[in-house]
Amino acid sequence: MKVLAFGASSSKKSINKILATYTAGLIEGATVEVVDLNDYELPLFSVDKEEELGQPALAKAFLNKIGSSDIVVISFAEHNGSYATAFKNLFDWCSRIEKKVYQGKAMILLATSPGPGGAQSVLSAAEHSCPFFDGNVKASLSVPSFYGNFDVESGTMINDEIKGQLIDAAKRAVQKDTDK
Repeated sequence: MKVLAFGASSSKKSINKILATYTAGLIEGATVEVVDLNDYELPLFSVDKEEELGQPALAKAFLNKIGSSDIVVISFAEHNGSYATAFKNLFDWCSRIEKKVYQGKAMILLATSPGPGGAQSVLSAAEHSCPFFDGNVKASLSVPSFYGNFDVESGTMINDEIKGQLIDAAKRAVQKDTDK
């Protein structure tokens, strides 16, 4: 089973990338590939740019990463209550190539922030949006106060309740839709 994981952020020290990587590692028997959105940087999307550039190779490569996976784990950074520009821009380019960006893949949607809100606004937007783009959302979780709940140095979730919820999300991601 192949899992694609990424933080929907361009931050080089992204706590969302750390959370996505950690959660993907909880999926038993999985081969995990972690990608960095900085490797898929594209010009700001517009129909004019699309007319000029066509379908950028980086957007096609990102879609291929999704297509070759069985499960997609995304942890969303929240910028002013919405998606980080790096993610939204890449997503916009991808959706012009293939409307079904997520290609029916099982998904775990996460979000975290240093503060108590846990990026719940962007997670809510993603929960509603992903199915429209053919995402099969199996689980979602907002993790508040990241640094109070996760030990970055050891790479471990130190909040047992949240750790249990992430383990449950990992189990749900591998369940067939007929399993309950």
